[in-house]
Amino acid sequence: MPPARRRAAVLGSPIEHSLSPVLHRAAYAELGLDDWSYDRFEVDEAALPGFVAGLDASWAGLSLTMPLKRAIIPLLDGISDTAASVEAVNTVVFTEDGRRVGDNTDIPGMVSALRERGVDTVDSAAVLGAGATASSALAALSQLCSGPVTAYVRSAARADEMRGWGDRLGVDVRIADWAEADEALHAPLVVATTPAGTTDALAAEVPEAPGTLFDVLYEPWPTALAAAWAGRNGTVVGGLDLLVHQAVLQVEQMTGRSPAPLGAMRIAGERALEAR
Repeated sequence: MPPARRRAAVLGSPIEHSLSPVLHRAAYAELGLDDWSYDRFEVDEAALPGFVAGLDASWAGLSLTMPLKRAIIPLLDGISDTAASVEAVNTVVFTEDGRRVGDNTDIPGMVSALRERGVDTVDSAAVLGAGATASSALAALSQLCSGPVTAYVRSAARADEMRGWGDRLGVDVRIADWAEADEALHAPLVVATTPAGTTDALAAEVPEAPGTLFDVLYEPWPTALAAAWAGRNGTVVGGLDLLVHQAVLQVEQMTGRSPAPLGAMRIAGERALEAR
């Protein structure tokens, strides 16, 4: 009989500023899971196999951030269709029979965050950037967008990658040059997946009556683009919204308790960011 499963953690590199422990611990406190702990560990791709091999039966699950979302896959016994669709795992659950099963809660987390703000369907969308998060954005948009998605990218290689993801996910992806990114702001839904500072120059180009902006950053917040968008009374969904919604799904999978306390987790995240 294995010991009570009560350990979980987030792994990645760098990991120091991860909000995941704050969110998961808030959930445990609200759910009365006093014997559960959630930590963070600095683990890179080279160290990942050894770390996973050293876990005992007290472990319930892992959260994975960059650069481990793809590196974890060969170490698992199986992954969900959602994770397979973008070849990225951000959640591992250790089952009672000892299996390691991977999932991706970023994609349904994006969908839930948008639906929470009233975005159930759009007839077109724009994606700023073409990195790892952009593929998850396309997967989310496959459930929300009935028409084309225009991806604004900087290179031909990135354009090819986004077309490939579009073909794989069943999304009509159209490519535009980053130099024309101001045109993206007129789409009913804009998803910004770029690093901090990348979209700052677009803040002055926000139209009079913008639609919805989903900016996946949460620190620093608000971004210049998000602030300008809100100033024009557009709907803004932020990175903390995504982080909380994907963490809710992780807590439910790892603990078997549902629903996870979304409100308490969001408040904990907001307070942690304010304290930084």
